[in-house]
Amino acid sequence: MQIVTPGQMRLIEERSEQLGVSRKKLMENAGRALAGVIDDYCRKEPELPPEEKSIVFIAGKGNNGGDCYAAADILTGRGYKVRVICISEPTVQPAADMYKQTRDRFEIIHVIRSENTAAAVEAAEIDFMTAHGTDNENDPVEDIIERERQCMRRVSSALRCAYVIVDGVFGTGFRGRLDKDIAAVFAVKSGAYRIAADVPSGGDSSTGRASEGTFTADLTVAFGFVKTGMTQYPLKKNCGEIVVADIGLPVRAVDAIDGERQYFSIDRAHLGDFPYVRARDAHKGTFGRVLVIAGSSSMRGAAAFAAMGALRSGAGLVQAASVEKCINTVSVLVPEATFIELECDDYGFMLYDSSVSLLKKAMEKADSIVIGCGMGVTPDTAAITEFVVKNAECPVIIDADGINCISSDIDILLKKQTNIIITPHPGEMAKLLGCTAREINGDRFEAAEKFAEEYAVTVVLKGAGSIIADSSSTAVNHTGNPGMSCGGSGDLLAGMIGSLTAQDCGIFRSCCIGTYLHGLAGDIAAARLGEEAMLPRDTAESIPEAFRLLRKKEDLTGYKYCP
Repeated sequence: MQIVTPGQMRLIEERSEQLGVSRKKLMENAGRALAGVIDDYCRKEPELPPEEKSIVFIAGKGNNGGDCYAAADILTGRGYKVRVICISEPTVQPAADMYKQTRDRFEIIHVIRSENTAAAVEAAEIDFMTAHGTDNENDPVEDIIERERQCMRRVSSALRCAYVIVDGVFGTGFRGRLDKDIAAVFAVKSGAYRIAADVPSGGDSSTGRASEGTFTADLTVAFGFVKTGMTQYPLKKNCGEIVVADIGLPVRAVDAIDGERQYFSIDRAHLGDFPYVRARDAHKGTFGRVLVIAGSSSMRGAAAFAAMGALRSGAGLVQAASVEKCINTVSVLVPEATFIELECDDYGFMLYDSSVSLLKKAMEKADSIVIGCGMGVTPDTAAITEFVVKNAECPVIIDADGINCISSDIDILLKKQTNIIITPHPGEMAKLLGCTAREINGDRFEAAEKFAEEYAVTVVLKGAGSIIADSSSTAVNHTGNPGMSCGGSGDLLAGMIGSLTAQDCGIFRSCCIGTYLHGLAGDIAAARLGEEAMLPRDTAESIPEAFRLLRKKEDLTGYKYCP
């Protein structure tokens, strides 16, 4: 499913206007869609008539506020008791027109904002003291404060009695920190169902950041397209369920973002005809050879998971290169693999000089190479990683310690002869970029995209809402769950991506399919065992079931749509 940045959405709306669908018409359509979602929810309890159900909108001065006024007008006509808490009267078109057109049809509570009150108090104090001194009983300052108290009592009462609360204060242009007074309105305790119009106010719909006090919705109605930031945490958590509403954008309006980076959320439709039908006369050589350079004496499971991920994802041949102790373990856990034994140092890590000729020979036969899982970071493993990057002629997937090995000299990537895929978690990405994991998570899109563009690689930035980015496209994965937050999960994914590239699924597409399939297998394991008890081995064992579900050609965990 296509998703867009806030900037791209503005371009699409501008082109829509050029094609004859005005912003006012889009606002009317958005209001109609929003009203429809609210009406559908309210009708789930038919015993209570519409006139007994209170719908409270919290509307700002921008176009999201205009969407709320349009929806409020429709719901009033359907018999609902509608109130609008007006944070600020709309000042931009067409929201201002929508406000003037509808404001007399339902109750509006105008909020007195504290910063305005402070200015008014200061002015009143000056006037009062100049004209009357300080002993007059009719203190205008107290009058202003009392009016604010009365206003907030009305706001609190309306929210506490609401059946549905709708947030339309800020839209996709919000950045920074949420005003404390608006946050206080959002924080009023209520048992109401909470809906956000387009994006929860306080959330950055570009990056996924969320200010303290951001509106927490049970459901968000995304107008036209889901925005990129809504796929990332913490904002995704504030969105609740996401429904995509058709607001009448002309099909050709999307042409406005041709030539820009394309964004999409991976769903079943994106996988096309995968899994492919296998020919009856196929053999092991048909489905690719994966070379896994991984593991050490103290981290044997990583190599096992990488090899298992490659085999379970359909690779015909998997060859694991590692030290003796690691091979002894992997050969028991994954007997279907073949092995190259490498010499090790006193600590159980691979040595470069005695290994390079063996690796070079294996690399010549490989259709893809996975390197780094549990390999350790030593001068020798760094030299092995550099050798692979500079000399491999098939796709290379660099994971875990492979990433750590190049972090001190990233320009090695510029000397590659083939396609490179890196699969970092935020901590590893931070090492590559010389920053903190917190900074990476502050804008995961920027981190992945800039690195992909600068080094001409494909980045799979792992985590909730994993991001796949190359030089022109960005995909977001929504399968997977917290039960996969366990050592070994990333190794399994690296092996799966290596398998798919060896099967010639394409570089970017292999990353998308592998990430989606990996998360889906994790979801199957969680459904069977629970997130707390599941292990990466359970995800690996669930890959066959994930394939079975994919063959049904059904979208399994995508977004919902409303007309």
